Amino acid sequence: MTYDTVIFDNDGVLVGRTSFDVLREATQETFAQFDVTDLDPDHVEDMTIGATPAQVGDICDLYDLDPETFWRARDRTLSRAQQEEARAGRKTPYGDIDTLADLDTAKGIVSSNQQETVDFLLDHFDISDHFGTAYGREPTVESLDLRKPDPHYLERALADLDAESALFVGDNESDIKAAENAGIDSAFIRRPHRRDWDFNVYPTWDIDSLDDLHRVCSA
Repeated sequence: MTYDTVIFDNDGVLVGRTSFDVLREATQETFAQFDVTDLDPDHVEDMTIGATPAQVGDICDLYDLDPETFWRARDRTLSRAQQEEARAGRKTPYGDIDTLADLDTAKGIVSSNQQETVDFLLDHFDISDHFGTAYGREPTVESLDLRKPDPHYLERALADLDAESALFVGDNESDIKAAENAGIDSAFIRRPHRRDWDFNVYPTWDIDSLDDLHRVCSA
C-alpha cells in the first residue's frame, strides 16, 4: 500500500542517541539540586531510563521529595544535558535525514523524550521544516504512562496531519507496539545500534536507512 503520512521516533531514528552516562550524570545532578547526594545507585538508574509513576513516587518518598517537583527538575536537567551534547557535536542528525525533503508525504515526530528536547533539536539542527507536527512528553509524572507503546502521542500526531494511511518509523519494540496499538503500519530502522537486533514483535517493514522510505511509501 502507499502511505500519505510518516511519523518518526526521534532518538535513534532521526538523531543519534544520547550516551547513557550523560543521562545518568544528569539524574545525579537532579538529586543534588535537592541536596540528596547519598544515593542508592539503583535509584539513579531507575530515574534515568524507563521510570514508572509508581517508581517515581516510591523513590521520592524515600528521599522526602515531592514527585512532581522532582520530576520536572529531572526532565529539565536531562533536557539541558542533551542540548549541550548537541551543541558540542556529540548528538547529531543521521546522514540520511536530508532525504526526507524529497519524501512526498506528511511527516511528524513522536518521541518519549521531553518536548523541550525535541523542540530544541529541531531548531538547533534546522530541520523543523520537514515536519508538520512533533510530540515529546510533558514534564509530568503522568506523562510516563503515555509513553510508547501507549498510542496517545501517536494518535495526536496522526490527527494533526489528517492521516489516512500512516507509517511509524522506530528503532525500539515499543515503537512497533505503539503503531499496532494505533492501528497503523510500522517500519523498524536498523541503525548501527540495532543492526543485529532480534524481534519479539514484527514490524510491517524492516529498513536500513531513511532512503528506503521512498520505496516503502510507494510500494
